[in-house]
Amino acid sequence: MSHLITTQGTFERDEIDLLLAHEHVFVDLGPMADENWKDAQAEAVIDRIGPEIERAIDAGIDALVECTPEGVGRRVDIDLAVSEATDFPIVVPTGIYQEPNIPQWARDMSVEDLTDWMLAELTEGIDDTGVRAAWIKVSTDDDDPEGLSPDEEKILRAAARAGAETGAVIGSHTLHGDVVDQQLDIIKAEGYDPSRFIWIHAQAEADRDSHERAAERGAFVEYDWIGGDDQDDQTYIDLVAHMTERGYTDRVLLSQDRGYYDPSEPDGGDIDPYTYIVESFLPKLRASSVDDAAIETIVHENPFDAYSR
Repeated sequence: MSHLITTQGTFERDEIDLLLAHEHVFVDLGPMADENWKDAQAEAVIDRIGPEIERAIDAGIDALVECTPEGVGRRVDIDLAVSEATDFPIVVPTGIYQEPNIPQWARDMSVEDLTDWMLAELTEGIDDTGVRAAWIKVSTDDDDPEGLSPDEEKILRAAARAGAETGAVIGSHTLHGDVVDQQLDIIKAEGYDPSRFIWIHAQAEADRDSHERAAERGAFVEYDWIGGDDQDDQTYIDLVAHMTERGYTDRVLLSQDRGYYDPSEPDGGDIDPYTYIVESFLPKLRASSVDDAAIETIVHENPFDAYSR
């Protein structure tokens, strides 16, 4: 039986009803050379994020997936402090971000060394937090629709090898469908199952055929800027309807990419509530042509299936 690994231990399916598949608690979006994440204090993050976690709990949200990897200020100690202060499970990743944010230590590592590093975080824990990574976060350059850089490919190959040993899902921030095709080819070549891949930010790719193509190969297709400024709710409803009508209900994930304390901004910047999807979007989705059974699968089943192992 698969379990969901969190900052508060492992959970079984009947203990987690609503898991937000792509959010952030802490992420440094400033220049990496400034290293703002290093000096951030857990108490400051708790003061800003804690009330939003409480709102999420009140809205019926049981846990969220923290999607911050190395390269954009990952601080699992802060995730853990927020989790403990709010009694709320957070699902954290191992993994490394995209060009040009790949840390030098990762560039210097071989595929084998990166695999060992990921395996240690997936099986033993991250730093001295005692928290095991549940999944692997990778990324590709937003401005390069042609393919992966050599270091991005090396990181993905390591992720596939670590995933093959642990069953951990690989989620990739990828904005271009053709690059997803390449990623799935690499994962398969490394001996891992493409069904253990999440295409993060799939809504950025306008070609819906590429969404279907990824789902046909088994990947999860995630639409995760819900409540943001780039696209309105009807766009996401149309995407969900398109995928469910074509038989890919069990491959769709929804989330918001919201919240987060950014240490590069004064007082952590603006904090967006985690509750938009529950309070505003899902009522609209339920009033649409998408049937209730499909919504139940997408909202309450797929996230656990994706992130548990």
